[in-house]
Amino acid sequence: MAKDSEEFLRKLLATFQLEAEEHLRTLSANLVKLEKCDTREQQAEVIEAAFREAHSLKGAARAVNNVKIESLCQTLESMFAALRSKSIASSPGLLDPFHEVVDALMAVIFGDPGKPDSPPASAVAALARADDKLPGDIPPAAGRERRKQKLSKQNNVAATEASQQEMIPRKVEVAAAFTETVRISATKLNNIMLEAEEFIGMRLRTAQRATELRAMNVVLEGWERKWNKLRPEIRMIERMASGASNHDNPTAKLLSFLDWNSRTIGALVQESSTLAKQADQDHRTIASLTQVLLDDMKKVLMLPFATLLEGFPKLVRDLSRDRGKEVKLIIHGGELEIDRRILEEIKDPLIHLVRNCIDHGLETPVERSRKKKVSQGTITIAISQKDGDKVELLVSDDGSGIDVSEVLKTAVRTGTISKEQAAKLDESEAHSLIFHSGISTSPIITDLSGRGLGLAIVREKVENLGGTVSVESTSGIGSMFRITLPLTLARFRGVLVRVGEQLFVLPLRHVERVVRITAHDVETVENRETILYSGQPVSLVWLRDALDLPDKSDRREIDGSVHVAILVSREKKVAFLVDEVLEEQEVLLKNLGPHLSRVRNFAGAAVLGTNRVVPVINVTDLLESSLRPHTASAAASDVEKPRTDGKAILIAEDSITARSLLKNIVESAGYRVRTAVDGADAFATLRTEDFDLVVSDVDMPRMSGFDLTARIRGDKKLANIPVILVTALESREDREHGIDVGANAYIVKSSFDQSNLLEVIRRLI
Repeated sequence: MAKDSEEFLRKLLATFQLEAEEHLRTLSANLVKLEKCDTREQQAEVIEAAFREAHSLKGAARAVNNVKIESLCQTLESMFAALRSKSIASSPGLLDPFHEVVDALMAVIFGDPGKPDSPPASAVAALARADDKLPGDIPPAAGRERRKQKLSKQNNVAATEASQQEMIPRKVEVAAAFTETVRISATKLNNIMLEAEEFIGMRLRTAQRATELRAMNVVLEGWERKWNKLRPEIRMIERMASGASNHDNPTAKLLSFLDWNSRTIGALVQESSTLAKQADQDHRTIASLTQVLLDDMKKVLMLPFATLLEGFPKLVRDLSRDRGKEVKLIIHGGELEIDRRILEEIKDPLIHLVRNCIDHGLETPVERSRKKKVSQGTITIAISQKDGDKVELLVSDDGSGIDVSEVLKTAVRTGTISKEQAAKLDESEAHSLIFHSGISTSPIITDLSGRGLGLAIVREKVENLGGTVSVESTSGIGSMFRITLPLTLARFRGVLVRVGEQLFVLPLRHVERVVRITAHDVETVENRETILYSGQPVSLVWLRDALDLPDKSDRREIDGSVHVAILVSREKKVAFLVDEVLEEQEVLLKNLGPHLSRVRNFAGAAVLGTNRVVPVINVTDLLESSLRPHTASAAASDVEKPRTDGKAILIAEDSITARSLLKNIVESAGYRVRTAVDGADAFATLRTEDFDLVVSDVDMPRMSGFDLTARIRGDKKLANIPVILVTALESREDREHGIDVGANAYIVKSSFDQSNLLEVIRRLI
């Protein structure tokens, strides 16, 4: 009985969390909307909606006996009631405490189960601050208790009226809708979708069986035709043997068998023809039902982009205020629907692009005024359908654009390209370098940006979804990221090719064209075999070589005409020579399992109608492999191994615990480490010994980390030493102070990770 009660309570709390998430998301959106209201009528409407959400959340908390959440929601209601009754003009500063309380509620409701279920003191203090800012006849210091009692009474009356007059019709509406809708977990939906997609394999197999039966029928019909041609000779033999009375005569037995054989062939031909027709009919029926089932399941799993973008206005608001910038977010095409699984995967890349626009692209109001721009920057997210089965996302800003010279300088410094290669790149090619790991134009490394990993991860995630990402930028005008994604996962059309005895599937979206060439079409340019395609030379690579497949024939000469598949990805184009191009067909992508989650050059596998498992090519990887010299793998392995070369690092930290921790982390990576107990000790050590980098705390006695950095930058001998500040100070003013004094990186202790520290050190020295 106790177990049943626990299970019921667990389900009840899970339901409460789902409901609370919806209320808090809507409440947060209304708070952002409230800041942008132009008229008092609009303001009153939004306040009323926010009031209802807080009231509904309070009721849900009461249902699960969560008194702490209920109490905080009660206070929220009171504040909204005050806003509504006073009809005051809201402002970002006034609403900041409301946002803090919503964030606190989210943290409490979805925090660790082991933590105490109580709202942080800062949330209550935030509401008190908001209460102080509300205008009224009673001074806050003198009559706060009286005002709270009055607001509580007003709120209770308002809540009662709302529940009597407005909540009842809403309940009726919800009850009516409830009979047509049902809540089901996303995991169950995903499982059903995966099971439905398995019918694609059945459809392929029924098509294969129908083809085999038709081929068998053709063979039997040919057999029957040949038999019919022999009938005159058989009749002649029958007439010659007609006088034989002995049924045991060999000739009579042969004639009897031939007569049976004739009837059997006719029956087999008729039966095989019937079976072939039935197989065709079954295939058409299964294909139709499978398509309908998949289309219906796709509709179930399709969600509008608006569901993903609901939290973005608040994200933009919080980040822009933290960075001291004014930003407006515009969203177009949020009603377009896409596979929910793709929405989940694209959320983090989209968040990073928006953060990138705020942190790198948009200027501060002062800078924008100096450039004769409006003080408020604009970020635009536009979603549109493209080519029927694809969707295009455009994330743009009207900021300063990408500094091409800084990108090239960083790419050369990190070894991504050489100086000679940098000189040959055009502007578009230089822009694409920002998607390489380690490339960042940020002047300082912080918890938000500067490590040069974010855009590399964006590209990897987008390409794992079968999409592409590119960037366009104009200096002083802004930048635009263009993402193309498939509408659904798993199913796609592919081109089946053969290399030796092995079959492979090339995703059709990456196949620009399949052509036949001869040896006369092949030329050598810069020691590479190329062919001329659309007036441009395109590298020619044997698919066997790119995949490191054994070549039993050891043949490298083109004999006669051969098949070439021209593949495109990331604006790269390569022609791959294959032994045979078989057909184009729809395939269902299967992953390779947890043990082979990332195999280079392969995205997964597909099962053909013949039950043969065929690898599916990862075209992006393949193009990288084909254009890399044979020695690249060895060189890459050398690059991956961190080389410290005995470099010396000075760590300044007044806490002995933190000092020991940092020392152990850095020493374990192979660096030579000296420590200092504060900034003054560190600067004295720098004057007597040589170091390649300084890691410093900020808040230290005698000399702070800010002062130490400023002293280092002011000394001609020490000015070029990189400085990393590791501190608990995480406000925007502190980060800006770190930039002003010349720090190269600013790592907040609350988000400290030793791998991040070592990665930053490797980047700076």
